[in-house]
Amino acid sequence: MNGILLRLSAPLMSFGEHAAFHYRDTLAFPTRSALIGLFAAADGCSREEALAPDPATGTIPYTELRFTVRIDRPGHRHTDYHTVGGGRPHKQGLRTSSGHYRSQKASTLISHRVYLADAVFTVAVHGPDPLLEKITSRLEQPAFAPYLGRRACIPDEPLVLHGLHSDPVRELLTRVPLSLPAPPHPGQDAVPVDFVWEHPPDHLPAAHAHREVADVPTDFTPARRFHHTRRIWRTTEPLPATLYAAPPTINALAAYLQQDTPR
Repeated sequence: MNGILLRLSAPLMSFGEHAAFHYRDTLAFPTRSALIGLFAAADGCSREEALAPDPATGTIPYTELRFTVRIDRPGHRHTDYHTVGGGRPHKQGLRTSSGHYRSQKASTLISHRVYLADAVFTVAVHGPDPLLEKITSRLEQPAFAPYLGRRACIPDEPLVLHGLHSDPVRELLTRVPLSLPAPPHPGQDAVPVDFVWEHPPDHLPAAHAHREVADVPTDFTPARRFHHTRRIWRTTEPLPATLYAAPPTINALAAYLQQDTPR
């Protein structure tokens, strides 16, 4: 199955799994829900129509996609202490679920929102060629501005690293520049880099443990938002230290974009 390569990098990003009400969490890697939402928004779809079945085939969009995530730089967790509604006069503040205004004593709502700061992920998106070509085109000229999990999390450029490629995982393992937290040590030939797989790679023992995450979207409509679970596998792969992209990283990324990569 062919694939495309994306680079997700931003000062802040967040990929919630159980985010709700006063605590908004984040996983340590991009969720399937966040990636599909990114594609649907770039295509100009509203939340209500993003996952509506195709009238011609009855299939739900994006179900054929498969993701492989390379964790270049895991970043660090940052918690934002966030307040809403405080300090405003009565009848100008927040409402309750019944439609009435909250009392002055309860006018301030406090929430904690967790982000990944200074993280970088490179993602191989596998799928049918027509769908991948459409995603690439829309990401390069999006209908709605792309963001990484939350609207304030605007991605760095370049977002699209490579169009259709016959072996995008091999590109992740051998060619795509690495944005590591620190440079390799002198004389170091390989660097350990974590990967998240939706299907266990061939070199993984059958008994290797997996985990489940609840990030498969079935509906993005705010009042009906719901997710199923999926299995993921996490490995640590030795990558060539020569892939390290020294700052400014854009130089190595530009060189990769300009090269004639075989497919």
